[in-house]
Amino acid sequence: MSHYSEDIVFYSPFVVKLAGAPSGALRGKVSLREYFSKAFQAYPDLSFEWGRLFFGTQSFVLEYQSVLGRRASELFILGDDDKIREVRAHYADDQAAS
Repeated sequence: MSHYSEDIVFYSPFVVKLAGAPSGALRGKVSLREYFSKAFQAYPDLSFEWGRLFFGTQSFVLEYQSVLGRRASELFILGDDDKIREVRAHYADDQAAS
Protein backbone atom coordinates (compact mmCIF):
# COMPACT_ATOMS: atom_id res chain seq x y z
CA MET A 1 0.00 0.00 0.00
CA SER A 2 3.02 2.28 0.29
CA HIS A 3 2.86 3.20 -3.41
CA TYR A 4 -0.62 4.76 -3.00
CA SER A 5 -1.14 8.31 -1.78
CA GLU A 6 -3.17 8.77 1.41
CA ASP A 7 -5.94 10.46 -0.63
CA ILE A 8 -6.08 7.82 -3.39
CA VAL A 9 -9.28 7.69 -5.44
CA PHE A 10 -9.98 4.25 -6.89
CA TYR A 11 -12.70 3.59 -9.48
CA SER A 12 -13.82 0.11 -10.52
CA PRO A 13 -17.03 -1.72 -11.43
CA PHE A 14 -16.01 -4.22 -8.74
CA VAL A 15 -16.29 -1.46 -6.11
CA VAL A 16 -20.03 -1.43 -6.75
CA LYS A 17 -20.23 -5.18 -6.11
CA LEU A 18 -17.71 -5.68 -3.31
CA ALA A 19 -17.92 -2.39 -1.41
CA GLY A 20 -21.55 -1.51 -2.14
CA ALA A 21 -20.59 1.93 -3.43
CA PRO A 22 -22.99 2.82 -6.29
CA SER A 23 -20.57 5.42 -7.65
CA GLY A 24 -17.90 2.76 -8.16
CA ALA A 25 -15.42 4.98 -6.31
CA LEU A 26 -13.42 4.60 -3.12
CA ARG A 27 -11.58 7.47 -1.45
CA GLY A 28 -8.57 7.13 0.81
CA LYS A 29 -6.00 4.47 1.53
CA VAL A 30 -7.98 2.98 4.43
CA SER A 31 -11.01 2.37 2.18
CA LEU A 32 -8.80 0.87 -0.51
CA ARG A 33 -7.14 -1.49 1.97
CA GLU A 34 -10.58 -2.66 3.17
CA TYR A 35 -11.70 -3.16 -0.43
CA PHE A 36 -8.62 -5.25 -1.26
CA SER A 37 -9.28 -7.37 1.82
CA LYS A 38 -12.87 -8.03 0.64
CA ALA A 39 -11.59 -8.87 -2.83
CA PHE A 40 -9.18 -11.49 -1.46
CA GLN A 41 -12.01 -12.99 0.60
CA ALA A 42 -14.42 -13.07 -2.35
CA TYR A 43 -11.79 -14.47 -4.73
CA PRO A 44 -9.34 -16.52 -2.63
CA ASP A 45 -7.51 -17.76 -5.75
CA LEU A 46 -7.12 -14.23 -7.09
CA SER A 47 -4.29 -13.95 -9.56
CA PHE A 48 -3.38 -11.71 -12.47
CA GLU A 49 -1.63 -12.41 -15.73
CA TRP A 50 0.31 -9.32 -16.77
CA GLY A 51 -0.02 -8.07 -20.30
CA ARG A 52 1.35 -4.77 -21.56
CA LEU A 53 2.42 -1.57 -19.84
CA PHE A 54 1.89 1.83 -21.45
CA PHE A 55 3.68 4.93 -20.17
CA GLY A 56 2.36 8.49 -20.29
CA THR A 57 3.07 11.75 -18.54
CA GLN A 58 2.55 11.27 -14.79
CA SER A 59 0.48 8.19 -15.65
CA PHE A 60 0.60 4.65 -16.97
CA VAL A 61 -1.86 1.98 -18.12
CA LEU A 62 -1.48 -1.66 -17.19
CA GLU A 63 -3.22 -4.25 -19.34
CA TYR A 64 -3.78 -7.67 -17.77
CA GLN A 65 -6.05 -10.66 -17.36
CA SER A 66 -8.00 -10.35 -14.14
CA VAL A 67 -10.27 -12.37 -11.90
CA LEU A 68 -12.24 -15.11 -13.68
CA GLY A 69 -10.22 -14.51 -16.86
CA ARG A 70 -11.59 -11.01 -17.47
CA ARG A 71 -9.56 -8.78 -19.79
CA ALA A 72 -8.77 -5.55 -17.98
CA SER A 73 -6.69 -2.42 -18.01
CA GLU A 74 -6.12 0.17 -15.33
CA LEU A 75 -5.12 3.80 -15.64
CA PHE A 76 -2.82 4.95 -12.83
CA ILE A 77 -2.34 8.68 -12.30
CA LEU A 78 0.65 9.76 -10.26
CA GLY A 79 0.93 12.74 -7.94
CA ASP A 80 3.88 15.09 -7.66
CA ASP A 81 5.38 12.71 -5.08
CA ASP A 82 5.20 9.86 -7.68
CA LYS A 83 2.65 7.98 -5.56
CA ILE A 84 -0.54 6.72 -7.18
CA ARG A 85 -3.32 9.24 -6.54
CA GLU A 86 -5.99 7.85 -8.86
CA VAL A 87 -6.80 4.47 -10.41
CA ARG A 88 -9.51 3.75 -12.97
CA ALA A 89 -10.13 0.07 -13.72
CA HIS A 90 -11.71 -0.97 -17.02
CA TYR A 91 -13.00 -4.35 -18.20
CA ALA A 92 -13.87 -5.66 -21.64
CA ASP A 93 -17.49 -4.76 -22.42
CA ASP A 94 -18.45 -8.41 -22.70
CA GLN A 95 -17.09 -9.07 -19.22
CA ALA A 96 -18.51 -6.46 -16.85
CA ALA A 97 -18.15 -7.10 -13.12
CA SER A 98 -20.92 -9.47 -12.14
